[in-house]
Amino acid sequence: MAPVDFNSYGSRRGNDDVMVRGTFANIRIKNLMLGGEEGGNTIHQPSGEKLPIFDAAMKYRAEGVGTVVFAGKEYGTGSSRDWAAKGTKLLGIKAVIAESFERIHRSNLVGMGVLPLQFIDGQNAQTLGLKGDEVVSITGLQDGVGKVADIAAKRPDGSVVGFKVQVLLLTPKEVEYFRHGGLLHYVLRQLASTSRR
Repeated sequence: MAPVDFNSYGSRRGNDDVMVRGTFANIRIKNLMLGGEEGGNTIHQPSGEKLPIFDAAMKYRAEGVGTVVFAGKEYGTGSSRDWAAKGTKLLGIKAVIAESFERIHRSNLVGMGVLPLQFIDGQNAQTLGLKGDEVVSITGLQDGVGKVADIAAKRPDGSVVGFKVQVLLLTPKEVEYFRHGGLLHYVLRQLASTSRR
């Protein structure tokens, strides 16, 4: 098959292998790890290798490393609603820390078991001096019911950037979905417990 015959990711939305590769493959994404370069590439840590985001994500998954996305304002705006959160989950992303979220995408992330967190006090990745090579720890979630969590981003030199984020699990039901790893896991467990009665 010639590249001209591939069409678009949207025309292949029934194929999960294709659509996972399409997550974060937008040619307009600006990755600050690459100095604002546009396109779906990133830097794998700690190797420093420049890779397509999909390939880097698969390397992290093979290494057993969960990942976190640091993002700007209105994260998720204009994304494909049926695939943006699914692809994020299938890439092994555990949390998204953004300045703000598009409302429906935030809800979809929760439904997939991806934790939406929001910078507070006017902070963002740039003001905190985050480069993308940090090891990130998230604590203080209080099993999902806490409204503020603590982030510790450990740099390669051993120094740590600490800051607080708002936990965007907005209802008790969203807390339950997140505890179960997403809506599908929640529903399946509910069905299983009902069938045992």
